[in-house]
Amino acid sequence: MQNYKSQINHKFKIPISKTFWCLVLGVWCLFGIWNLVLGALPVFAQVMSSTNYRIESDSVNIGGTEDASSANYQVRDTLGEIATGPSTSSSYNLYAGYRQMETGYIAITSPADVSMSPAIAGISGGSSDGSAGWTVVTDNSAGYSLSVKAGSDPALSSVSDSFADYTPAGASPDYEWLIPTNDSEFGFSPEGGDIIQKYQDDGISCNTGSGDTSDKCWYYFSTSDETVAQSSSANHPAGAATTVKFKAESGSGHLQAEGTYTATITVTAVTL
Repeated sequence: MQNYKSQINHKFKIPISKTFWCLVLGVWCLFGIWNLVLGALPVFAQVMSSTNYRIESDSVNIGGTEDASSANYQVRDTLGEIATGPSTSSSYNLYAGYRQMETGYIAITSPADVSMSPAIAGISGGSSDGSAGWTVVTDNSAGYSLSVKAGSDPALSSVSDSFADYTPAGASPDYEWLIPTNDSEFGFSPEGGDIIQKYQDDGISCNTGSGDTSDKCWYYFSTSDETVAQSSSANHPAGAATTVKFKAESGSGHLQAEGTYTATITVTAVTL
């Protein structure tokens, strides 16, 4: 199965004045439209189609069986085709035979801009929240993986200052959001039916149980991919939705320098 990758970048903007600042989360799509992502992939003509279906390839054979498997093997066979298999050169890629032409499909939505609220006073501090959601659709029988990462370290910064990346108490995400009063931090919490064990909870702690309590299990963005959701089966055509909650806070004993703070977050969905 060939992996296709969809990336979406998101910008967070925080203008800070001398007396107060507000948090605006802007979301924009790196590739914008899916055919820009798929434009680099092989283009297959449909041999038959209508408003209800599309057949990308057909084959006439004299025998063969459907997929077969056991604990020790997996067989995908057909009988009657010749010269099947992949062939490549510097000028072309040829996948001969209808089994070779089978491809995996994966798509990801691009959320609209999100405004985080309420405004935060630059002197007395406070917190601001927002969220964005992505739906991943794939017909890949092995499923998909969804990850997030920041474009810089720390993730949220201005020309002269920054918010520290959220610091959990241990290796697992914090069930409750908590920062020192003399600090400012920025982090996230994923929610959805496919979130991985790390972000599930038992109502008290994270990385345990099978719950998905809203606004719990907070973690930090890094410049490496952090898997937040994953599935081991196809979900076409309905897809699976994952929401990422964002939070920024300036403690009551912390003075945040005025300026515009931005973060670029890349969300990536790949087939497994």
